[in-house]
This record gives sequence, C-alpha cells and structure tokens, in this order.
Amino acid sequence: MSPTTERAARVAAPVLVGVLGLAVWQLLVSVLGVSEYLLPSPSEIWAELGENSQAIREAAWITGGNALAGLVFGAVLGVVLAALAGWARWFDGMLAPVVASVAVVPIVALAPVLNSMYGADSEYGRRAIAALAAFVPVFVNTLRGLRQTTPLHRDLMSTYAASGWQTFRALTLPSAAPYVLTGIRVATSLAVISALVAEYFGGPRGGLGSFISTSAATSAYARAWAYVAAAILLGLGAYLVTVLLERLVQHRLPTGNPR
Repeated sequence: MSPTTERAARVAAPVLVGVLGLAVWQLLVSVLGVSEYLLPSPSEIWAELGENSQAIREAAWITGGNALAGLVFGAVLGVVLAALAGWARWFDGMLAPVVASVAVVPIVALAPVLNSMYGADSEYGRRAIAALAAFVPVFVNTLRGLRQTTPLHRDLMSTYAASGWQTFRALTLPSAAPYVLTGIRVATSLAVISALVAEYFGGPRGGLGSFISTSAATSAYARAWAYVAAAILLGLGAYLVTVLLERLVQHRLPTGNPR
C-alpha cells in the first residue's frame, strides 16, 4: 500500500465509522421511538444547528477565546517554572507539591469560587481555570524534556567551549522541544474542556457551556445537543491546530523527521 493510499485510508476509516454511527443512531430513534429528552435524533440536532448557527458561532467564539487565553498563560507559566525547576533542584523540590495539588483540584469545586471572586460579568475566572488545567501537563512534560540531556552530552559541549546559550540552543532545546509540544497538545484539550465546564457555574451567560445548561433546563434537548456538537467540533479543531503546529515546529528542529 502506497503512503498516499495509507493516509487516505486512515482518514476515511473514522469518517466511515462516524457516518455509520449517525445512521444507526437515526434508525434507532426513528424505529424504536426513543423520547426526545432521552436522545434526540441527528436530524433534529442538525436542524437546531442550522436555526441557531449565529448564536452557536458566538458562543463557540467566547468559549474558544477563554480556552486560548488560559492555554497561552498556562503554557508560558509552565515552561518558565519548568525551566527554573530544571535549573535549581531546590526549586523543583519546593514546587513539586504545589503542582501535584493543582493537578488534583476538581474544576467543579474551583469554578464557582473563581467566578464569584471575579464577578458575574467577568471571564477571568473561566480563563484562570483553563490556565490551571493547561499548566500541569506543560510543566511536567517540559521538565522531563529539559532533563533528557545527559552529563556526557553536557561534557561534550564543554569540550567544545560552548557557551550556556549555545548549549541551550544546540542541545537542551532540541531535546526538550518534543516534550514541550506534547504537553501543549495535551493542554489544549484540557483548556477547552475546563473553559466549557467552568461555564456551568456562574459568570456571563455567553459560552457553549452556559447554553447547554440553559437549553437542557428548558427542555430544549435537541438544541442542547447542538451546542454539545459545537463543543466537540471546537475541541477537535483546537487539537488539530496543535498537532499541525507540533509537526511544523518539529520539522524545523534537529530532532524533527521530515517525511
């Protein structure tokens, strides 16, 4: 099988499974007469997507903006603190319990507190939650990547009389970059999920999570599923953008493997 055919098969397979799943879903709802509040049909959800496309786009823009802001802040903070932890072991020992604590904080407990803290009209609480969710995987992966260089490699750079910046650029950065990118890829999905969940617990009524809860509370179940579908597309889109960015950066690094 040629590489082109293999790539086409890898794309076609999940698309085919998705189409078959939707067909079976529609058939089960139509034939068995499943109640709308249990499971709306794909056709009803599609109709709601068309009727509320403008509102869905605006809500996705708000949720995506909060997730992006949290991702950027959390990723930058994670890289900076990981660099400090890799440079000073005592700082790593002091920071490790804090990172472990942040990793286990439940969003459902933190979201109401931050939303109340920043006020009902502020998006900062949701962005802070997304930033905390993104921070942990970026920090952990970056720190691991910074420690991939062995003493033998560093001694070799010393024999070449390389400066600290030259060692970082030629050795540390190429070794750590794949780990940083992996952390950002994981953090992207977590930031979207966290921003979405945080919208269930107060704050402005504008994001996808707010409309999902409002639609479900008013028994507009097909509309709620339409917003859920938009949230899924938002998460998939963010993930694909991160994957493309990862491949682009890796191709430009000495560790990249162009295909």
